Amino acid sequence: MDRTETPPRDAPRGEVLVLLPTYNERATLPATVAGILHHVPDAHLLIIDDGSPDGTGRIADELAADPRVSVHHRTGKLGLGTAYSWGFQAAQDRGYRYAVEMDSDGSHLAAELPALLAAARAGAGLVIGTRWIPGGRIVNWPWYRRWISRTGTSVARLALRSSLHDLTSGFRVLDTRWLQHLDLRELDSQGYAFQVETAWSLERLGCPIAEVPITFVERTEGRSKMSVGIVWEALAGVLRWGWRLRFPRREP
Repeated sequence: MDRTETPPRDAPRGEVLVLLPTYNERATLPATVAGILHHVPDAHLLIIDDGSPDGTGRIADELAADPRVSVHHRTGKLGLGTAYSWGFQAAQDRGYRYAVEMDSDGSHLAAELPALLAAARAGAGLVIGTRWIPGGRIVNWPWYRRWISRTGTSVARLALRSSLHDLTSGFRVLDTRWLQHLDLRELDSQGYAFQVETAWSLERLGCPIAEVPITFVERTEGRSKMSVGIVWEALAGVLRWGWRLRFPRREP
């Protein structure tokens, strides 16, 4: 992570901070922000832009005319994992109770966020918006994307001995009191791997976890960030963590 980053501008403290990492999301960001503020009007939003060349950062600054919205500009494409790690720390430093992970491309429905927050307020330290349980569904995904997601989740559950049904989901609510148990400096994976790493780490710590069914909608604007590299990183990470789980290092 770039340690030269400075905190986002001051904003009034609240209960919920929604983290929105962005890279080339100018077509979808305004509607995403509007949807969140409509369905959870008391939430604050922190947009973390990775130097988007398409002007997303400028649009984010315009959206920040609303005092509930703040923006943090990073100098380049530093990745999803470092964006969320930085945002988690910002949420803790600012005194928020809940940090929300949510895509800025419209794939996660803002109308479903209140249900995830309700589960967190009921006592869950981590709430995962889950596609692969009854009530969950995916709209407009091709068969191979479904296969990759289902297979990846199955492999991760087996390798990590996890009971979670959607380890790669990026729609989540985290209680910052549980985030304090994680060493965010050690969470350096990206994409699916970051989602797997954080959920599994909290599961191993005994964090109470709730899975709430969601509808995932494939983006209609812009380009997906899915790549072979992201899939490979997730697989390599899962196999590495699974190996360590079964064959822990012994202290001399």
